[in-house]
Amino acid sequence: MRRGRFAPTPSGHMHLGNAKIALLSWLEMRAAGGIFMIRIEDIDIQRSRPEITECILEDLRWLGLDWDEGPGADDDSGPYWQSQRLDYYKEALSRLQDTGRLYPCYCSRAELLAVAGAPHGLSSEGAPYPGTCRGLSPAEQTERAARKTPSLRFAMGTEPVRFHDGIAGPQTFPPGSGGDFVVRRADGLYSYQLAVTVDDALMGITDVLRGGDLLDSTPRQLELYAALGFKPPAFTHAPLLLGEDGRRLAKRHGDLGITSLRAAGSKPEAVIGWLAYISGLIDRFEPLTAQELIPCFSLDRVSKQNFILHPEILNQLISLQ
Repeated sequence: MRRGRFAPTPSGHMHLGNAKIALLSWLEMRAAGGIFMIRIEDIDIQRSRPEITECILEDLRWLGLDWDEGPGADDDSGPYWQSQRLDYYKEALSRLQDTGRLYPCYCSRAELLAVAGAPHGLSSEGAPYPGTCRGLSPAEQTERAARKTPSLRFAMGTEPVRFHDGIAGPQTFPPGSGGDFVVRRADGLYSYQLAVTVDDALMGITDVLRGGDLLDSTPRQLELYAALGFKPPAFTHAPLLLGEDGRRLAKRHGDLGITSLRAAGSKPEAVIGWLAYISGLIDRFEPLTAQELIPCFSLDRVSKQNFILHPEILNQLISLQ
C-alpha cells in the first residue's frame, strides 16, 4: 500500500504555501487509496514550539485534511515527533560510520548553523562546501580536535544522481551536487537531511510530495538511502506560492497564515477550492471540500509553474466567506 506524508516544521504557523503542499500530498494518497501520515519535524528544538504544532494540526482539521497515522491517531509507526526519534538517527549515524562515508569537519559554527532546519534550496546554505576537512590526515584531525569538537559530514559520491520527479520529470544532478553535507552538528544536533531520510525509510513512506524548494536536496537524500541500504520513495516536487517579489512566502509578505484566514471568517471550502484552482486541478475557482477534489486529482494536472501571490489576490481570497 502506498504511504505519503506531510511533515511540517513547527517554527512558524502554516501559511497558504504549506497548505497547498498538504492538500496535494493528502489528495495523492486519498486518490490512490493509500495511507496519509503527519510527522512533526521538530528536530531543531531551539526553534520549534509545541503551541505551533497544535495550531498546525487544528488548521489541517479545519481544512478537512485528516490523517491515518500521526499525532492523535491509533497506530504503531511513531513516534511522530522527530525530537522523540533521536535513537533512530544515532543508529543510522553508526551505520554510516561503517561505510567510511563520514568524516569530521572542524569548520566554524557560523558555516553550519542552517543544517538542522529543512533547507529552502541549497542556495540558502551559501556556496557548496569545498571539502576543506575531507582530506585531513589522522594527525591533523587529532590536532584540530584538541581545539574544537567536530561536526560530521557525509561525503557525496562521484557519479551523477538521476531520478524521475512526479511533476518536474527526469532529473540529473552532477557528481557531488551541493557538496559534502553535515549529518550531525558539533553540538550533537542531527541534520534535516539525515532525519528526514531515516524517518521516511523507517515509516515506510513510498511517496514524498513536497515543495519545489527541496528538489535539489533530493540527490543528498538518495545517496543517504543508498548508503544506509534503504529503498527510496518516489519524489514529487510541487511548484511554490511566491510573493510578488518572486521570493518564497515569508513574514515579509504579510500574514498569510491559515489561522488568520480562519479568524477573518474565510471558509475552508473557499481556501481548498482556491488552492485547487491555482494548482491546476480545476479550471475555475469554486468552493469545494477536500473530499470533493479526490476524483479530480492527478499529478499530470498539477501546474508546473510557481504562483505569484499578489496582494489583490490575497484580498480576494480573504473576502470569500
